[in-house]
Amino acid sequence: MTVSDPSRSAERFSTIAQNYATSEVHRSSPTMRMLHELLGSQEGTDIVDVACGAGHLGLSLLAQRPASMTFVDPAEPMLKHVTEALAARPETGTETRTICATAEAIPLPPESYDVVITRLAAHHFTDIEQAVRTMTGLLRPGGRLAVIDLEGPEDAELAAFNHEIEVLHDPTHGRSHSRRDWIRMLQDAGLNVPVARGTQSESPSGVPVARWCQITAVGDEAAAAIRERLTEAGPEVRAALGIRERDGEYLIPVRTVLVVGVKPLGAI
Repeated sequence: MTVSDPSRSAERFSTIAQNYATSEVHRSSPTMRMLHELLGSQEGTDIVDVACGAGHLGLSLLAQRPASMTFVDPAEPMLKHVTEALAARPETGTETRTICATAEAIPLPPESYDVVITRLAAHHFTDIEQAVRTMTGLLRPGGRLAVIDLEGPEDAELAAFNHEIEVLHDPTHGRSHSRRDWIRMLQDAGLNVPVARGTQSESPSGVPVARWCQITAVGDEAAAAIRERLTEAGPEVRAALGIRERDGEYLIPVRTVLVVGVKPLGAI
């Protein structure tokens, strides 16, 4: 399933890497804290953070002293931010490295990792099914694949409207997948899916449209177009997407889905 041009996405994120390194949406969120609780202690484990961006999720796990943490992203400037962040952190004893690669073709040994994570990136993957297979292939039996990504509505009309808004916000946006889509994709890759939580939010208080568009550097024209479309859509559509209005500005919750797949112990 081809949904996004990887070279275009990598080029774009190379130019705005600093925005994502400092983004309050990307630095922390309720779903990150939820994932920490779901995964439990990571002391002594081997972890891969796929399409890591500025590395916020992987970096947040370093205090638990995993044995190794590998950061993978197709944009070198993003990996530079990861390297700088690692240099500024206290030594944890964790072996760390960065690899420039896409989620569909990760040059790492198969069945060598305990946890593979990816956050706020899968909607850019060129071939989502292949990316899930590749990430699954990295896991040892019993290993876990954890995904946090923008959630696509189940309703087709609402999904189409949501997609329109997302593309205005980020021209390289591919597709936001629904909770049901994620369950199917992980199961098709051979994983059990004990956790699949939809209607989560990276920003419960909401990100103002102006700030939301500032992060992706699309400018005031895109922000105005988003406001216009949200006004035209009406309160029922906005409510269905969790979007609120305050003081003449719309607040975007950055709605997400969190799924965890487990590789069966009997897998070969």
